[in-house]
Amino acid sequence: MPVSNLKSQIVSLVRLQELDSEIYALKMELANKPLELEAIQKAFEAKKQSLAALEQKSLEIAKARKERELELGTNEESIKKLQGQLYSLKTNKEFQVMLNQIQGAKADSSVIEEKILVLFEEADKIKKEIEQENSKLKDEEKLSLEDKKKVDLRVKEINDRINVLEAQRKQALPEVTPQMLAQYERILQSRDGLAIVSVKDGSCGGCHMLVPAQVINLIRMYERVVTCEVCNRILYIQE
Repeated sequence: MPVSNLKSQIVSLVRLQELDSEIYALKMELANKPLELEAIQKAFEAKKQSLAALEQKSLEIAKARKERELELGTNEESIKKLQGQLYSLKTNKEFQVMLNQIQGAKADSSVIEEKILVLFEEADKIKKEIEQENSKLKDEEKLSLEDKKKVDLRVKEINDRINVLEAQRKQALPEVTPQMLAQYERILQSRDGLAIVSVKDGSCGGCHMLVPAQVINLIRMYERVVTCEVCNRILYIQE
């Protein structure tokens, strides 16, 4: 291949690489967007767990209070029954024993009432916490939706840009010979979207390994396509 022709081919490949590098980077970013959306949703779900835990605690308190109220009701019925039996007793000893039982039952009722009061206070406290958490969660939901919209917008921007770049790439393809294009695309696929790189400061722009002086001379001669001995990418000298 004549020098001028190979030079123009290299220039065309460099331009093609500029397009492909941007396409590759955009596709990599696009591939991560579902993970971003999943992370946003997971973060929001984790915040919902705090509210769910409070609501569960509220249910447990309500259940405990109901049990204590039933217990208090049973105890009060027992007291009434004992009090009704007082006047049927025949001896002072029986009367005193019954009074002691009634006093004990009343003491039990007082303890149960205290427990019910504590549960009412806990229920009020949990209710306020649930209201606060609900308010916070609404704000978090708005932020989560905004973050999702940003991701969706970026996805659209990426797809629009990729369409433009691929149209430009299609226009650039005829400038490269089928043989060189096949070599370029083979390397592109195997080397993370980077097939042609410049030599900078005596090193390959792809793998950064040292390029021998004789290889640099071969590149400058434009007699054939020169590739890196380490990463196999096409090498060129920026002029």
